[in-house]
Amino acid sequence: MTATTRPAPAVRELVAGADWPALTEELNEHGCAPTPRLLTPEQCRALAALYEETRHFRSTVDLARYRFGSGQYRYFGHPLPEPVRTLREALYPELLPVARDWAAKLGRPAPWPDTLEQWLDLCREAGQDRPTPILLRYGAGDWNALHRDLYGDLVFPLQVVIGLDEAGRDYTGGEFLLVEQRPRAQSRCTSTVLPQGHGLVFTTRDRPVRSARGWSAAPVRHGVSTVRSGTRRTLGLVFHDAA
Repeated sequence: MTATTRPAPAVRELVAGADWPALTEELNEHGCAPTPRLLTPEQCRALAALYEETRHFRSTVDLARYRFGSGQYRYFGHPLPEPVRTLREALYPELLPVARDWAAKLGRPAPWPDTLEQWLDLCREAGQDRPTPILLRYGAGDWNALHRDLYGDLVFPLQVVIGLDEAGRDYTGGEFLLVEQRPRAQSRCTSTVLPQGHGLVFTTRDRPVRSARGWSAAPVRHGVSTVRSGTRRTLGLVFHDAA
């Protein structure tokens, strides 16, 4: 088989092939970390095209209606389409050691079992049974206010966003924003351009940062800067379900 005919790596292979020790180091330092490619361009285009097929989704949110910004996103319903389901299952065990380490540093419980299936069973038992993976779509002039994706008492402390369009060609602007409130200091902002098919792992609610007394929880929110032109679509993967 030649290089030109070799099949694209499967999603699980792409996730497993990431340098997770380096990603963990960056997460600990900055609260976010870019991943290598997790989806092929073909997979990105196929996922983005699902937005117009409403049978795949359980609800649609208009950001302007709720004064969350401008733009729109849709929550997937069950069953989750491929490769959304596989991405969620493959990423969870890679992020689990970070989640447990952060909980230990902050002196908090670490309720997350070894597999996503077990964790989602706990979410269902707590009344959180609605899937949370989302497709987000922004046009020119759209933006997303700083927020957190908290859907119930059970929360996984990390989530992932994946770019589905090509920055600079399909759209301009629309940088992913992460704002961290530092203990007794001014907030810190990180701005990231999402390459097509690449992800960004980031903090869901807060994260441990060193302080004079050991470790403190730094609250974190995320959003999207104004899209200047074109259409920007992303896949959002949250690892706890919604009540």
